[in-house]
Amino acid sequence: MLPRRAMCDDEDMDDYLWVLKDSERDLVRELEPERLAALDEDGLLKLHKRVRRARNKHVTNYRRRASKNVAHAGGRGAAAPKGAKSRLRAEAFEEALAIVSGRLAVVAHEQAEQLKAERLARAQANRSTGPASVKAGTSPNKAGGATRSHAKTTGGIKRDASSQAQGAQRQAKRDAK
Repeated sequence: MLPRRAMCDDEDMDDYLWVLKDSERDLVRELEPERLAALDEDGLLKLHKRVRRARNKHVTNYRRRASKNVAHAGGRGAAAPKGAKSRLRAEAFEEALAIVSGRLAVVAHEQAEQLKAERLARAQANRSTGPASVKAGTSPNKAGGATRSHAKTTGGIKRDASSQAQGAQRQAKRDAK
């Protein structure tokens, strides 16, 4: 696994930009603080998915090339310098993913707190989203719904179904003869 730094800032990302292709640099530019601040939770989720896919691609490429280089060089230490660019690309997207994940966590937490506050406000105003309370002396069926008919059972719906299935099996056995 590639090392993950505790702090992610723009200076760390600038170290990796020379290794990335133009399309990859465009993806990394979307991590600028102004652009991240403009995204809502859904936009951040889409960006997170794109960055994660790029990270997975480059980590896979790095590991595959490194394993091939080990076989040719005769050891991991001797093969390490050959995969420096691939490793830097993978590390760049690790950093990018950490930045997006951190921002997504903050936005998701803020939205969860906002929804919680709304639910509490509705509950305090006695306008909960739960089922409507039935006032004493009124029947729930008088509100216009159909009256439920009582199904005659011998003690349980599952037991009745089992009994019917056994009867059907016996009849099928007789019919097969």
